[in-house]
Amino acid sequence: MGIKQFIGYALVVFASLVVSAQGSDFAFYKLSLIWPTSACYPLSNCKTPLPTFFTIHGLWPTFANDTAVPAYGPNTRCNANPVGPDAAVARLTPIQDRLNQRWPNLRAGVENSVFWRHEWQNHGICSDYPQDPLSYFNDTLNLATSTKFDPFKALGVQPSNTPYLLNTLLQNVYKNVGAYPQISCSQRSGGALYLREIRFCLTRTKKTPPSVVQSCPTRVAGGCKDPLTNNVHFPPAS
Repeated sequence: MGIKQFIGYALVVFASLVVSAQGSDFAFYKLSLIWPTSACYPLSNCKTPLPTFFTIHGLWPTFANDTAVPAYGPNTRCNANPVGPDAAVARLTPIQDRLNQRWPNLRAGVENSVFWRHEWQNHGICSDYPQDPLSYFNDTLNLATSTKFDPFKALGVQPSNTPYLLNTLLQNVYKNVGAYPQISCSQRSGGALYLREIRFCLTRTKKTPPSVVQSCPTRVAGGCKDPLTNNVHFPPAS
């Protein structure tokens, strides 16, 4: 083997090791869904009228210790030859109407495609769909709109002006879905907690889309605190 061939072979081996070390060993996905009424505070920050259903934040590859797989970049090449963010968005035309409805960018003055680009760059590339953004977004849409992951049914309650005990919501999801979710809160002046997102955890398997639900390792995130003693607001749609 000549020196050039050896160097080329070594680079291929190194690249495969980088891929293995960074992206291929994640354990599960998080399907993260946003409650717009809680996320859009103050309301002037968002497009109106707000959706009256949970919208999609993303489908995130996550390591077993509940840390997110780092975004694809020069030092985190989790998958070889992925589709780039701009090209990924260009391939979404067949499902663009569904994306605009269920996966909008809630922020005023920002196009929906900017959000999709961000999610592909930060999560999709390092998922099991690095060369198939259309399937990544379509599968996420199908998961998010399935009755299995309907947040209202899972939580077992409807939005109300009366807050709920955070642990009650967690236990309801366990009863209705068979696994604990992760609930993320936002905190407003005075310390009041608001249910901002619910995240369902799905075991990574050899087949896509992921479908096996598992309990999330960490049940609360964001501003959420002790679920046994803290109430959380789940306000009616604005």
